[in-house]
Parts: sequence; structure tokens; C-alpha cells
Amino acid sequence: MTHWYTADLHFGHDNIIRLCGRPFRDAEHMEAVILENLWNCVGPQDDLWILGDFAMGRNSRNDAWLRHRFDQLPGLRKHLVVGNHDRPGTLRLPWDSVSHFLEVRDDPESLPNTLCHYPMVTWNHSRRGALQLFSHVHNNWRGTRNSVNVGVDVFDFKPVQLADIQRRAKSLPVNEHWPDVEPGLDLESR
Repeated sequence: MTHWYTADLHFGHDNIIRLCGRPFRDAEHMEAVILENLWNCVGPQDDLWILGDFAMGRNSRNDAWLRHRFDQLPGLRKHLVVGNHDRPGTLRLPWDSVSHFLEVRDDPESLPNTLCHYPMVTWNHSRRGALQLFSHVHNNWRGTRNSVNVGVDVFDFKPVQLADIQRRAKSLPVNEHWPDVEPGLDLESR
């Protein structure tokens, strides 16, 4: 079993294409590409973590449409970390878990990483190297050395595993506020 992370799918949202410069003709084209990418990565025994904004737009208030999109998702278990555009219909879908904030271990030996739709400056175990995974900001910001945007806009419209996220983290700058909230820790050395 592998954990896969993604966010800001915005199924049904035509305007997100223009707002974020997504390379799609329309929402249906965008959904088809994202779903194909999900199916190419997420296996039948895997967990899929969506860090918010599953659907948006005119169809996102239609329960049958939402359920159809949900049923197209791959994986054994599907989890939602609630985003600002996740309306009651999305929350009623048969997710294996729904929360606003949680910690997830990719394996029993690892530190739990913090999942939240919104970027944060510090979190539990951040002093020991745990990452924070977020989205919300689309392609405006990839994150920092220890807080990484896992949204589709910055990961080629594909889900990612922790190894991908860790690789990306090493290429990102240290958060300029890290010394303010975690004095005495040198994130540069990680």
C-alpha cells in the first residue's frame, strides 16, 4: 500500500483553467487528464489523499454528478482534507476519512507528516523534520524546505508520493519566518 497525495482538482470548474493557466480546453478535458494521471499512478491497494478542493463550479452542487466523479477515483481508500471549496455535497461522499487537519505516517518508522489544505509555518514534529503538505495557493507558491504544495498545478496534474515531495522540499528555500517560530533550529543543514 502506497500513500498518494494531490489537491486542488477543481473538477467541474471551467474558470480555474483561466485563473491558473491550466493547459486544458475545458473542465471535461481537465478532468479526463487528471483522472488518467490518477489511474496511471494510484494502485488498487493504495490510499489517495486529496488535500482539498475536489470539485467546484455549476455541477459541484449536483449530488449525482459529484458521486460519479468520486466513483471514478482510483485506490482502495480515498481521503479528503477539507478545502475552502469543498461544499456539503462533497463532504457527503463516501470518503474513508474527512478532516480539516491530520497527521499521516507513510510507514510505521517515519515521522507523521501534517496535512492541511492551507500552508502553515510550523506544526507537530516540524522540529524533528516532519513535513507539512498543503495546497490552496495553486501555482502561486511551491512552498518551502519543510512545507510543500502538493496541488496539481505544481506537480504536472499528477498525484505524488512522499519521496517526490521530499525531493521537491530539498530544492525549495527555507521559510524566512522559520527562525521566528522555531528559534535555534537550522533548516539549511537538512
